[in-house]
This record gives sequence, C-alpha cells and structure tokens, in this order.
Amino acid sequence: MDRTDNSLLESVDARTKLAGSNRMEILLFSLGTRETFGINVFKVREVTKTPMITRAPNMPPGVEGLISLRGNVIPVLSLARALNLEGAPQGQGGTMMVTEYSKRTLGFLVHDVDRIIRVEWDKVRAPEGLIAAGQSFITAITELPEGRLVSILDVEQIMANTFGEAPVTNVVPMGGDADYSIFFVDDSAVARKKITETLDRMGVKHKHALNGMEAWNRLSGMAAHAQQTGACMVDEVNLILVDAEMPEMDGYVLTRHIKSDPRFEGIPVVMHSSLSSEANRAMGKSVGVDAYVAKFDAEVLAETLRPLLARAHAHKE
Repeated sequence: MDRTDNSLLESVDARTKLAGSNRMEILLFSLGTRETFGINVFKVREVTKTPMITRAPNMPPGVEGLISLRGNVIPVLSLARALNLEGAPQGQGGTMMVTEYSKRTLGFLVHDVDRIIRVEWDKVRAPEGLIAAGQSFITAITELPEGRLVSILDVEQIMANTFGEAPVTNVVPMGGDADYSIFFVDDSAVARKKITETLDRMGVKHKHALNGMEAWNRLSGMAAHAQQTGACMVDEVNLILVDAEMPEMDGYVLTRHIKSDPRFEGIPVVMHSSLSSEANRAMGKSVGVDAYVAKFDAEVLAETLRPLLARAHAHKE
C-alpha cells in the first residue's frame, strides 16, 4: 500500500452500510513483529508517512510527542511501546494512522500498513485464554483465509492506560421511589466499568453482556420467560444500551432484532459508541435506535437515559 495514498480509505459514509449487515472492515498493520494487528476502518481518518514529531516534556509512556495536523495539535502514540510489545524494532515506525475515537484525534505510529479486509462479525471472537504480550489491549481475534490470526486492538483500553480515565462526576440520581433497570452490552472492559459507575450513580439497576450475540441470547431468554409467566418484558428491562461494534453481532443488527420483536415493545434502545460520525448516527437511526450517544461523557449519557427511562417506566404502568 502507498502510505500517502488514502484512496484506500473511502469515506465513512460509503462504508457505513456495512454495519447493518453485521460486517466490518479492518485495516491490517504490523508493529515489526510476526503478529498481525487490526483496527476498525471507521476509526481511521488517514494513513501517512510518519511526520516530524515535536517532543514535549512530561508525556505519558508511549507518547512520542505532538504534531500539527490541519491546524490541530494532536498527540502521537507509538503502539509498540504502548503495548510493551517484545521483539518490536526500536524507533518510531515508518507509518502513522490518524484515528478519531470518542471525539479525540490521535496519531498511532506503526511499522507498516498492509491492506483492508472485510469480515463477518460472527467470525470475530473474544480473545479468551490469549497469552501474549499486550493481551489486555486486544478486544477480539479473527482469522484470515490463509490461517493467519489478526489481533484487533481495544482502542479504549489503550487510551485509558495511556491518558488515564476521567472520573465519573456530575451524574444526578434518578430520584423518586421507582425502580429502574437497564440491560447494557459492550465488549470493552473500560466502557463497561464507566457505564456501571454512571448507572450506579443514577441509582439504576443493571445487567450486562459482553457482545451482541450474548446480549441477544440473554434478552431472548428473558423475553421467553416473561411470556411464560404472563409478564411484560418492559417490567424486567426499562431500557437497552448497546455498543455499535462488537464481536459475533454488532449493535446495529442487535437493535434491528430488538425493534422487530414485539416482545420488546415500549423498551427504548440507546446506541453508545466511539464511532461518533454523522454517518454512524444515521445508521443507528435507520435501524430504530431511540438515541445515539458518543463515548464517553457520563453526564451526557445520564441525561440521555433519564427521560427514556422515565418514559419506559410510565409505559409499563
């Protein structure tokens, strides 16, 4: 791939339709070891040769410095250093991926970029039992046709470890005597922790799943049990909060399943995603989400959930 040629990276709008088909596109890259890594193309804004980087004092480990990109100063992170990857070559790496994640732009330095592949989400698995350097930064694994494994990066974990996690503050409890319950699904441990802290501060009960398929199986089981006992599903769950990109089933397909099933009538679905472009919001709207919230602002999330929880609670009464 020509590292200065971004024709490989088509517009996000053109790619958004993949999300609703339970497929994703992964940009493959190397960190100078035998391992192959991947990142969701939605997160990548451009790929270029490593520019001149300005060193700055007191940078977190792995941050090489700062660059000016079209009038914005952004930090540049060496992925090999951030992952503490053994056997990776010394130096910055020859290629930079400019990523946009949770409204933050960041440069990732890598050894080289390979190509884009298209995979079915049901072929993407959680890395259970994976023993490798940097394993805490891997959110999923998929396999190429030739048998090579691809480790998909958990960008949320990398950013949390590098820049720290903002505390959950300014979240007001729901108040009143009503009991509220949310079912949420997210494949990132960092995101699950933040969501849990937010809901706990709101005083909302919660259950969760680790990916879209697990969520759908559990929700279907809960709905079947409610039918058998003559209860309404909205009595069990007042709102469902879904991530967009997840192994085995993405949030768009999960939302479509929920919205097309009459057992979930009256239960709003909120999509909570680091993919914050207008194209992704439009895709969420097309499958029926009631709201779309960019990660991660606890106060905005809480204020989005609050009226929908109240509406769903009123519906069940």
